[in-house]
Amino acid sequence: MDVEVIRRWIAEDPDPFTANEVGTLLEEATGDGPEAQEARAELEDRFSGPLVFGTAGLRGAVAGGPNRMNRAVIIRTTAGLTAWLTEQLDGAAPRVVIGYDARHGSERFAQDAAAVVTGAGGEAMLMPGPGPTPVLAYAVRALGADAGVMVTASHNPKEDNGYKVYLGGRVVTDSGQGAQLVTPADAQIAARIDAVGAVPDVPLPPDGWQVLDPSIVEDYIARASSLVPTGYARSLRIVYTPMHGVGAAVASETLRRAGFTDLHVVAEQAEPDPDFPTVAFPNPEEPGALDLAFRLAQKVDADLIIANDPDADRCSVAVPDQSALGGWRQLTGDEVGALLGKQSAISAAVEGRGVLASSLVSSRLLARIAESHGLEHRTTLTGFKWISRVPGLVFGYEEALGYCVDPEAVRDKDGISAAVRVAFLASQLVDKGRTLTDALDDLALQYGLHATAPLTLRVADLSLIPQAMERLRSQGPATLAGSPVVRTTDLSVGADGLPPTEGLVYLTERGDRAIVRPSGTEPKLKCYLEVIVPVHERDELPDTRRAAAERLETMKAELGTLIGL
Repeated sequence: MDVEVIRRWIAEDPDPFTANEVGTLLEEATGDGPEAQEARAELEDRFSGPLVFGTAGLRGAVAGGPNRMNRAVIIRTTAGLTAWLTEQLDGAAPRVVIGYDARHGSERFAQDAAAVVTGAGGEAMLMPGPGPTPVLAYAVRALGADAGVMVTASHNPKEDNGYKVYLGGRVVTDSGQGAQLVTPADAQIAARIDAVGAVPDVPLPPDGWQVLDPSIVEDYIARASSLVPTGYARSLRIVYTPMHGVGAAVASETLRRAGFTDLHVVAEQAEPDPDFPTVAFPNPEEPGALDLAFRLAQKVDADLIIANDPDADRCSVAVPDQSALGGWRQLTGDEVGALLGKQSAISAAVEGRGVLASSLVSSRLLARIAESHGLEHRTTLTGFKWISRVPGLVFGYEEALGYCVDPEAVRDKDGISAAVRVAFLASQLVDKGRTLTDALDDLALQYGLHATAPLTLRVADLSLIPQAMERLRSQGPATLAGSPVVRTTDLSVGADGLPPTEGLVYLTERGDRAIVRPSGTEPKLKCYLEVIVPVHERDELPDTRRAAAERLETMKAELGTLIGL
């Protein structure tokens, strides 16, 4: 623990709250006893190094210190980003649009970012209020911005915040225009951040940036609602939850304008609340996150449940199912991805062109759908920074509830436009007396049942994850669910034309697949499991689904034991 470094940080911190917080910790750390030991450990963690800037931007707990999210980190990061943008533009003034959600510190961080851009001679455009990430991603392309900054931690715990960067305008002019940054830009920007001097020396003018007119949000709503042909929406009762995030106003208006007026919003989760009081984790994937939505859906006899995560870039869907606990079944990301992929493939096939894309860890079903419609499919690394920049993209998805249904407007996952397209598909099926479940059965009959399941292992000690990966490299599974492993692929050396990434892929003789990789944004080791079973008759489906579920559970148990976390 370098006391001088800590004192210098306190002296330079522009935020009295975090400066005092670190100062209090330093005082406590100089004493004796368990409290002093805890304070020293906390300071050592906070000052273990800077919060790493990478292709996910920044993400961390809101608190004082260089290894946390705070105003000083935001100022330094934005100064480095603006310097890099100016270099890329040969000295021209960069245009940067800045958005923010309703998490703790988001608005102040966004204002600081706008001030830094302005102070460096750039043109800063601040969104008119807290709003969804997809609206910011839309604004980057719609306004021709050279970069976009979104202050959000998406579905991370309430303690966290983040800083996501998009590149476009004059800086990126190919198919990745308006997408999140990728390598090598992240390393180049990180180097410029490291070169920033003392925080008090970064110019922070009190004004001079533009606060965008609310019409930018209106433009997004008009675009997203147009994804349903005028007058086509049929009677469909929808329950919607924004999960205490910023999606309610935009998503509700978009759905209503698209024609889905029988909309019921979960009242307890309707307003933005950075403490997320009704959920343990503000992520629709987490068990219990949709309980209030299920309850309201039962009460109003809904046809469909749609949930966004707090920044509304993800979309979760649930459908009535009397065989499920509570009478509702939450669809997996792969199931929704297949439904929306089929919908997009049918449209793209009419024009005879278009590419469908999905991440390496997503189901292999989308590739089969693309092939059957004479379309190309691309497999990418995990993350929409890769999916959304695929040339010719008409639809892309990843299993973690992320869908890009309108890449011409939004080069990122978009939980609001995805919600509109899901509602559109459900209304088309209702017209025929059918449901989304029926549509999933159709896919299984045509392409085989592709059943997927996750296994997520959380850790408190991040060092356990690389240790587990090394154990798997030295002694991976010989069989999975009774079928021999016939191929093991180490993704860290690159495979199938993809850049190197940390992960292992196991393929069995029967065609089952398991992928193990560390999470890029959370302290987790994640396993992505898939089994494929041919289906010949519709009445085979119940037994086939049960058999597939049993195989997946066996694979979970075997991998969990082998990994040992």
